[in-house]
Amino acid sequence: MAQQTTLAGLRARLRLPLIAAPMFLVSGIELVSTACANGVIGAFPTVNCRTPDELDGWLREIEARLARVAEATGEAVAPVCPNLIVHRSNARLQDDLAVLLRHRPELVITSVGSPAPVIRPLHDAGAIVLADVASIRHAERAVEAGADGLVLLTAGAGGQTGWLNPFAFVRAVRSFFAGPIVLAGGISDGVALRAAEVLGCDLAYMGTKFIATRESVADDRYKAMLVDSSADDILLTSAFTGLPTSMLKPSVVAAGLDPEALPARGAIEIGSDIDIGAREARPKRWRDVWSAGHATSGVTDIPTVAALIARTVDEYRRAGQPSGAAR
Repeated sequence: MAQQTTLAGLRARLRLPLIAAPMFLVSGIELVSTACANGVIGAFPTVNCRTPDELDGWLREIEARLARVAEATGEAVAPVCPNLIVHRSNARLQDDLAVLLRHRPELVITSVGSPAPVIRPLHDAGAIVLADVASIRHAERAVEAGADGLVLLTAGAGGQTGWLNPFAFVRAVRSFFAGPIVLAGGISDGVALRAAEVLGCDLAYMGTKFIATRESVADDRYKAMLVDSSADDILLTSAFTGLPTSMLKPSVVAAGLDPEALPARGAIEIGSDIDIGAREARPKRWRDVWSAGHATSGVTDIPTVAALIARTVDEYRRAGQPSGAAR
């Protein structure tokens, strides 16, 4: 397949078959550009930028930084990968798409809906389109729509998550799709990344561990909470988004909410305050109540992005040796 050849060309520029996952209100210029400069695909949601003009500015700044790195090292850097929210509720979709078409990114991830409306213009601009899917039926539809690759959102991913076991999901999709597969959910180190390849994946997301890096724009309290938490502290709930979402239970408690008695599905709406009893302002999802995935158990410190990637490279290499490195 043509897209496999193209992906193989990109893979030659990577130190790891890894994407620093696009994370709402977490992935910024520093995290993305540093990841790319260190051989990992740097992704970010376009809605992290307040306006399409700001998105244009972000891309120009990231491109300039990476050009300087490439010139200084004489080596190609990893690609930057914008993430388009294609759901009809995203009023900026067409404007953000227009910005991407001007910048001609090598990779684009689509989320929360069918990629069909954006595939042709992105292909015309030379982009590989990876569609974020959470079920086998969604995967089938994305392939029918012309997606080049699939991001399989599996149980344990941070934020809005899938429910399928990653082993079952990947093998089911591999039965009808030979193109690029990206595993999203539970990748906490290089050993897990190596296992994802054995399972049949071309790439994987790492999200939660990148939240707790110095370059992340996440709140410092958020980063510290990740260090202090484990997978046992991840709460799966539909209260904040209307969809199953992995949230940090300690942040729910800190917000004055009872994790065992959360409101009905989607009752805590974005951009609104919740009154419980007295008229006190209630925290908002994402900004005050934080998400994380099962990989939280692997977060033990707050390193630089470069240090995290170097550590993961070492784990990945050792895991590929005959004796393995899973202990």
